[in-house]
Amino acid sequence: MKLGDIYDLLVGRLGDFFYAGTWPTLKAILRNPTLLFRPTAISKEFMFHVWNMGLLTPHANGIVLDMVLVRLWVYRHGHTVHYLQHDKVTKYVALEPNMLMHGQIREHASKAGFNESDGSLIILPYGAENTSAILSALGGAQVDTIISILTLCSVPSPEKTINAVVRDLLHPGGQLLFREHVLSDHPDVAWWQRFLTPLWKIPLDGCRLDRPTHIWIEKMGVGDANGVWKEGRVWSTDGEPDDGLLWHRIGRYVKR
Repeated sequence: MKLGDIYDLLVGRLGDFFYAGTWPTLKAILRNPTLLFRPTAISKEFMFHVWNMGLLTPHANGIVLDMVLVRLWVYRHGHTVHYLQHDKVTKYVALEPNMLMHGQIREHASKAGFNESDGSLIILPYGAENTSAILSALGGAQVDTIISILTLCSVPSPEKTINAVVRDLLHPGGQLLFREHVLSDHPDVAWWQRFLTPLWKIPLDGCRLDRPTHIWIEKMGVGDANGVWKEGRVWSTDGEPDDGLLWHRIGRYVKR
């Protein structure tokens, strides 16, 4: 663990963007050089890879519940909706306790073709931990897909919350799609994550560097008769080192 990694933490979100989007965007330009004359198209291509990650577009379907709680300035509330396929997703449900953010979510959803007027958009003023209120608002209907993008780092009682969300809100055969920064496998990096978290979480609305979110999800049981998951897979962002303070894991799990 190098002191330079502390600096990397301060700019890590920007670095995260570049890890996810730069190389795929360059390849797209090589395939279609005319993109160089279309800056807006390049921006859309870049953001597609940042948010899609081989996760949302190919897998999200049916009624999608997005645990929107994204607080950092480089991520915009409700942006994930742009990477859902409208012919596969019938309803987009966004959770956001801060009602001041609802307008931004509504704007993004509308651009993606999801609107409250036709019932394809629902914005709920609840946190993910309030599963009974969420289920009541959905008329008792469970959802097909749950999305968690940089959310579980800041929710209260995260292990309890993710267990409750999957148990109460996701129907059998439904899927959890997530991308979270997690506690490092490297002991020296994990020490720094734990050391820095009390300071890090103050300006970043409770965001913690030291949560082993991917392990909590796996602990729910994969493949065995008593486990929650029928199947599951976890992978990393292409090009991202595994010894950074902001190490991300991407995953897809299907409920038994």
